[in-house]
Amino acid sequence: MSAEKVLAAMKAAGEPMSAGQIAEAAGIDRKEVDKAMKVLKTEEKIVSPKRCYWEPK
Repeated sequence: MSAEKVLAAMKAAGEPMSAGQIAEAAGIDRKEVDKAMKVLKTEEKIVSPKRCYWEPK
C-alpha cells in the first residue's frame, strides 16, 4: 500500500519532507502520496513540524 511506502520513505530520510520530496524518494506518483498522507494524518502516524513538511510521529 502507498501509505506504507510513504511512511518508510519518511523514516529513511530522518528529516521533515514535503509531499514532492516524499514522492521522489518513494518512487510513487504525487497524487498517490497525497492520498496516503491523508490516511496517515487520520491515523495520527505523521505530524507537521512546519508548514508543508511532514515527519513520522
